[in-house]
Amino acid sequence: MIVDFKEIPKWCKLWVFPSSRKFYPQEITELTASIETFLNDWSSDDESFKCAFELKYDRFIIISVDDSEKNLSLKTHNKLATFILSLESKYEVLLLDKINVCYKQGEFVQYKDLKEFKKMMKNKGVSQKTIVFNNMINTKEELENDWEINIMDSWLGRFL
Repeated sequence: MIVDFKEIPKWCKLWVFPSSRKFYPQEITELTASIETFLNDWSSDDESFKCAFELKYDRFIIISVDDSEKNLSLKTHNKLATFILSLESKYEVLLLDKINVCYKQGEFVQYKDLKEFKKMMKNKGVSQKTIVFNNMINTKEELENDWEINIMDSWLGRFL
């Protein structure tokens, strides 16, 4: 059952799926409908649970679930992965690659593979003030506090 993202408690399980490109405005409505359909049907051993999603910066799909009453089964996790893979194929984007780097360049969010980003760092294409996205977070609380962080507070800071 989908609830408003604000209703999901801060300690709940969360996934961030960074897209290798920004979703086009004409894709957002269809993408939103696909996510809603999936989440309404998503269950664990035929028991539904509260879940929510957000699309941030037209690039990140963020899904959170309240699994306090029932733990998510492996089958339930597999359903989510299969759904995300189907979105990758449909929109011709990468969503499951969390090693590549998303960062802010002014008001825009950019996506680079790690090798290319390291070259940018070496060539001073990013600074110690660059904001990067930590897509390895696991809870809604981490989304609020530890998702958009200064590069020096991330594992990438050691390369500067």
